Amino acid sequence: MANSRGPLSGTVAAEPEPIALDFAATALLIIDMQRDFMEPGGFGETLGNDVSQLARAVKPIAAVLEAARDIGMLVVHTREGHLPDLSDAPPAKIERGAPSLRIGDPGPMGRILIRGEAGHDIIPELYPLDNEVVIDKPGKGAFYATELGDVLQQYGIENLLVCGVTTEVCVNTTVREANDRGYRCVVLADGCASYFPEFHEMGLKMIKAQGGIFGWVSDSVAVLEALSPETSKTAAAGASR
Repeated sequence: MANSRGPLSGTVAAEPEPIALDFAATALLIIDMQRDFMEPGGFGETLGNDVSQLARAVKPIAAVLEAARDIGMLVVHTREGHLPDLSDAPPAKIERGAPSLRIGDPGPMGRILIRGEAGHDIIPELYPLDNEVVIDKPGKGAFYATELGDVLQQYGIENLLVCGVTTEVCVNTTVREANDRGYRCVVLADGCASYFPEFHEMGLKMIKAQGGIFGWVSDSVAVLEALSPETSKTAAAGASR
């Protein structure tokens, strides 16, 4: 929760309009920044994707993560993956498409998208601290079949700063789930990425359309300005390098 090292509230520049946030009731939600999606040899690459497209989100997320930690904001990381026996992985999901390796198959970072394997874990640059919440989810949305709703309720969270991958899949699904549950979602455009740049752009447009039908779209610089006004220029410079 917020403490004396940072502001208790602030207004974040965003589209379709600025949004005032109580940081004591706000959580940073980092979606699926896992090796299986981000690195060569993981599930993302088995689908034929260029995983380097996702790297652009890492530094902006890292900058906001540092600022959130500095003020004591609740930080939640998610990981998509399945139990070793695949009992929580529907056959329709496993059999879909034509990847070179399917969920559960052995890969260079262990079994693909299986909990406990190296590839399932979060990349070192954004690795969770021991006191941060990690939600393991079997689906695209972070609320489906997880304890996320209970955790947010326990901490009195009303607002979510959302980032991660991919923009049009797990980020969009989670934002829609959160919106239906009454949370205000601010999505960080430069803290999200897709294997398909055009999907990233359209995914953000869907969120902020019609007066913010699913939430607000901002970026790391605006959030850093609101979280840490006195250090925002330095932090923002680091996020953009």
